[in-house]
Amino acid sequence: MTGQRFDTWAVGDAYERYMGRWSRAVAAEFVAWLDAAPGLRWLDTGCGTGALTATVVARARPGWVLGLDRSAAFVARARAEVPAPAGFVVADATAPPLREGACDVVVSGLVLNFLPTPAAAVAGATRVVRPGGTVAAYVWDYAEGMEFLRYFWAAAGAVDPAAERWDEGRRFAVCRPDRLRECWERAGLLDVAVVPIEITTGFAGFADLWEPFLAGQGPAPGYVAALSGPARDRLREALRASVPTRADGSIVLGARAWAIRGVRPGRVHG
Repeated sequence: MTGQRFDTWAVGDAYERYMGRWSRAVAAEFVAWLDAAPGLRWLDTGCGTGALTATVVARARPGWVLGLDRSAAFVARARAEVPAPAGFVVADATAPPLREGACDVVVSGLVLNFLPTPAAAVAGATRVVRPGGTVAAYVWDYAEGMEFLRYFWAAAGAVDPAAERWDEGRRFAVCRPDRLRECWERAGLLDVAVVPIEITTGFAGFADLWEPFLAGQGPAPGYVAALSGPARDRLREALRASVPTRADGSIVLGARAWAIRGVRPGRVHG
């Protein structure tokens, strides 16, 4: 087993049920916080299935928005579902295929921690945003704020002490406010601000919580996929016993993301 093996993101439908539905809720709060003027040029790096891109189209009234992602399957789904003025390309978030200063706003949702060099992605975003433009992102607070993952990894650790090495809360240091701020400031961005975004993750029942972990998309589902059948059963029952369940069988947990924004220095022309 390797950490890289567990960080697969490629199947749109599986991603939507596991994480996309929660990403959309955060995206709405994030775009509202940015409070950007209409008609601007946007880039969404690591756009995935287009949750953030679609929110920009619906709420920010952009002049245009380009989404890019390394997964051709994610890009295909985003193209099919997100309306104009959005466009999508398969490309690396660390090297956006745009000229310097081509964008007014560069954003990223839930992707920085999965990049080998997050600082390179922030540097790439800073290059393609105009002077005075905004570079912004949000990431899950894996260490403390994602309750359904905290319950998952606690249950996994109870039945397999080696599981903790795959826990996102241990692996992804950039998902902390101080590390995010450091990354933005090293890129030369000014007026850096970091805020929490809190949402509720509601599950109709235990199956609604557990079944997305079986799809193999992301670290926790990748870990589940690598288990033997009996080990998977033990993990399922440990998780079932630990999560707080309401009288109607539903499970309601909190989730927190950290949002950050900064401004590229320099004079604004025109």
